[in-house]
Amino acid sequence: MKSIIMFYVCYLLCLCLGLACVVCVCLWNSRWRGGFAWDGSTLQFNWHPVLMVTGLVVVYGIGAVLYRIPLTWGQNKLPWKLLHALLMLIALVLSIVGLCAVFDFHNAKSTPNLYSLHSWIGIAATALFAMQWVVGVAGFLLPCSPTSLRKLLKPVHVWLGGSILLLSIAACISGINEKLFFVLKGNASGTEPYGSLPPEALLGNSLGVLIVAFGLVVLKILSNHKWQRPDSRPEDLAYTPLLQEENE
Repeated sequence: MKSIIMFYVCYLLCLCLGLACVVCVCLWNSRWRGGFAWDGSTLQFNWHPVLMVTGLVVVYGIGAVLYRIPLTWGQNKLPWKLLHALLMLIALVLSIVGLCAVFDFHNAKSTPNLYSLHSWIGIAATALFAMQWVVGVAGFLLPCSPTSLRKLLKPVHVWLGGSILLLSIAACISGINEKLFFVLKGNASGTEPYGSLPPEALLGNSLGVLIVAFGLVVLKILSNHKWQRPDSRPEDLAYTPLLQEENE
């Protein structure tokens, strides 16, 4: 009972931190960066951090811990498989749109793409995520997938899922820092230098801290074996594909 209570404390903390991340990134880009548009301007770029934080970190993290909710343990796994796949698809679509926003902005301004370490980490995280989703659907949800393949894929799927989250966090933190260095130069535009820690810098730094905290809570939930769904342990029927799922 104590373990379940601790889970829900961590899960509630995860949801609150995720909501705080989304609120902070939206507030930053609406109040200090001028809002949003889709016209090749800097207002289009503002969609990039919002969609990447929301999709690649928050929605992804919430989808990753879905199977750990104790209330789902005694229920038919089919709806939760579908919800897990749907949440991950939403996260992937948001991430891809976020990449389109920044690529369109760079192309409109004749700015090189994929030249920074931040961009390399971000594109790697998104590419691995896309591969993970496709392989996950093919390996775990299709009835034609053999049991031996699913057993082989399971540990790789779990490990890669956590690795993608870590890459996503690294990409977001480096992107926040990069953006703050670009815009807070204390030049003639009237912005204060980053070194003086103006309100925008405080919010950006706080957003980075919230993203790290969110990721740590998600990884804590995923790493606790006591919170693992009983029928998802290796000795149980974890590898029954979607279309062969029986009502429990």
